[in-house]
Amino acid sequence: MLHLYYGNDTIAVRQKAHDFADTQEKEGVKMERIDAGNYSEGVFADVVGATSLFGEQTLYIIDTPSQKKEIYDDVIEHLELFAQSENIFVVIEEGLLAPQKKKFAKYAAVVEEYKKKADARFDVFRLAELLSKKDKKNLWLHLTAARAAGIPTEEIIGILWWQLKSLRLAKITNTAAEAGMKDFPYNKAKRSLATFTDGELEQISHALLVVYHEGHLGKVDIDNALERFVLTL
Repeated sequence: MLHLYYGNDTIAVRQKAHDFADTQEKEGVKMERIDAGNYSEGVFADVVGATSLFGEQTLYIIDTPSQKKEIYDDVIEHLELFAQSENIFVVIEEGLLAPQKKKFAKYAAVVEEYKKKADARFDVFRLAELLSKKDKKNLWLHLTAARAAGIPTEEIIGILWWQLKSLRLAKITNTAAEAGMKDFPYNKAKRSLATFTDGELEQISHALLVVYHEGHLGKVDIDNALERFVLTL
């Protein structure tokens, strides 16, 4: 049996996983933990079919395997066996991208995500303003603050993409009506164009699009890729 508890609300994730483990332990199930500190090659192959001398089940908490690629790859390779095992496997993870979620969901009996609620007071549009000024330092600081406030990475990328789109529209049009924008944001975008060299807006837009698509395909860690994008402006 396989359970997955994941999300950026790490406190809630761990609480739910351990609540489930505690109920199993009260019913006589043994509990063991596998993490980066005690992982060894071949451990999952050993435990999927392991039985105790007295026949009781064992519940294995696999704690954030994505911290090490070799552990994560080993977990993914054994998902089907975890699901079929008489023992119980509880995976605790942080944020997962769509391709990763799909792999777990194919085999897990339980998949639960816990997200932090975004701080309603956080001004996400400040990110767009800092991008339009190409203020790399403060954009990075604001990105860090946005994450701490629980703003999803996809939402941050959406705000930045909206700003880049506005700038590109302002560049190729003469009026707000032609661009399909209101006067104030259009005029603001027009003034910001002086910040960018010829062809730079297109290069930055392409780079952000790559971050989004490669992140969702699981080719890169989307959070790290977005941070690199900001730091290389």
